Amino acid sequence: MTRRRILRLGIGRGRRNQRGQGLVEFAIVVPVFMTMLLGMLEFGIAFNHQLTLGYATREGARIAADLVNGGGTLGCSAGQSPNAGNVDDIIIEAVDRVLSSAGSPIPLSQVSQIRIFKADSTGGDTLGLGNNWTYTATAHTLFDGTLVNFQPGSVNWGACNRDNRVGHTVSTPNAVDSIGVSITYTYKGSTPFVSTLPMGDVTVMQFNPTNVAN
Repeated sequence: MTRRRILRLGIGRGRRNQRGQGLVEFAIVVPVFMTMLLGMLEFGIAFNHQLTLGYATREGARIAADLVNGGGTLGCSAGQSPNAGNVDDIIIEAVDRVLSSAGSPIPLSQVSQIRIFKADSTGGDTLGLGNNWTYTATAHTLFDGTLVNFQPGSVNWGACNRDNRVGHTVSTPNAVDSIGVSITYTYKGSTPFVSTLPMGDVTVMQFNPTNVAN
């Protein structure tokens, strides 16, 4: 075998070795790259869902803080809070409007609960004082004829009990009650990496205050 023939064989083997090494490296890198790519995609989709939930709770809490008892004299006695029965309907309507708006990624059937509650001094949920609305496939009709996909459960904190008077409690004379709106949601993944993921959001706002004499 001539020297030229030997050199050609050596060069051929080197090229084959390089191609083999390239295939091995490609096989290692591609799964890692695809995992990162799908992970970023899943995170972006989930983050969009979370932003929508946050917008919905803020809209509900903003409406709730403004409405308080629905107007009229505060209290639950005869002649007081004449529109209290409509307050939670209006709050839910505001939340539903965001969740079902064009461009919203939220499937309403995956929203298990919308909760309206009295918040404590730290913004936490006063568990005994709250009203839960749950998803229903059959549209529920609100007081004004609006259709939503959430229906009310037991009422443990009626709107007539909501108070925005500064100084109405002895323990916290300068405080005004706060109201919270929370959403419990199950996110269903769009990639093989996430099946389901519990999500939710809560917004607490203080009632727009008035003086004691009102």
